[in-house]
Amino acid sequence: MGWSTEKAEAAAQDGPGEPGAGVQGGEQARPPVALSPSRAGDFMQCPLLYRFRVIDKLPEKPSAAATRGTVVHAVLERLFDAPAAERTPAGARAMVPGAWEKLLAERPELAELFADDAGGERLATWLAEAEALVERWFSLEDPTRLEPAERELYVETVLDSGLRLRGFIDRVDVAPTGEVRIVDYKTGKAPRPQFAEGALFQMKFYALVVWRLRGVVPRRLQLVYLGSGDVLTYDPGEADLRGVERKLLALWEAIQLATRTGDWRPRPTKLCGWCDHQAHCPEFGGTPPVYPLQVRPADEGGEQQGRMGQV
Repeated sequence: MGWSTEKAEAAAQDGPGEPGAGVQGGEQARPPVALSPSRAGDFMQCPLLYRFRVIDKLPEKPSAAATRGTVVHAVLERLFDAPAAERTPAGARAMVPGAWEKLLAERPELAELFADDAGGERLATWLAEAEALVERWFSLEDPTRLEPAERELYVETVLDSGLRLRGFIDRVDVAPTGEVRIVDYKTGKAPRPQFAEGALFQMKFYALVVWRLRGVVPRRLQLVYLGSGDVLTYDPGEADLRGVERKLLALWEAIQLATRTGDWRPRPTKLCGWCDHQAHCPEFGGTPPVYPLQVRPADEGGEQQGRMGQV
């Protein structure tokens, strides 16, 4: 999922404003209105991280790895604009510099990633790494035999409970028999088997949305890991997706409760070392910004703050 996906998700589903902008001046903070896979993942990882990103919209530094992923996704999306015979590794590699220049024009702040690279050596290495990821994809899938039904597909649905789900799917393939395959590209390495369920959560989220929208359970979910050259697949059933729906409803109830009470508790993990918000996090001696929403006591109406382990 590239920058356009992340930006649209943050702006359209989580509330007004753009990611990283912060709640400024006359901009009014509002409660979240929908849930996406990325924001659901944020809350499960750390409720306070979710607040910083969705409610406070605190700025985050550009990441070289994430930006490289955006460039790679853009190439793999646009490659299918060409006739099948022209979808070659060399052609795809040649698209990388142009994809970077286009992204840089859209997001000039990304220039700071290479601000101290006067000679351009780090940029050249970074582009070569992106080209290598694109080329590896050809060893995992054959684009000359693929004609995606959709690329960067925006999906949105409202469950019977009223919960709105939104997101972007990297690729949707539809067989002549009507069977649907949902594909997502990852520029990192495949997780260890014991962590595969977490990686599949995003895909099951998309499968649930597609099922509710089209009345068809996707036949296959496929994660393509370009960093390690692995392909992880899963064939969901209705029972799987009903379970995901129950989990999302419980998650949304916890988010709504935290929104009303202002009780966004940090959940320390090893991932804290990579967090941009340590200066605002109590776990690191920081103080969160003043909560911009009206607070209602947790026990009003008999409500209690639930434990994350129950979500």
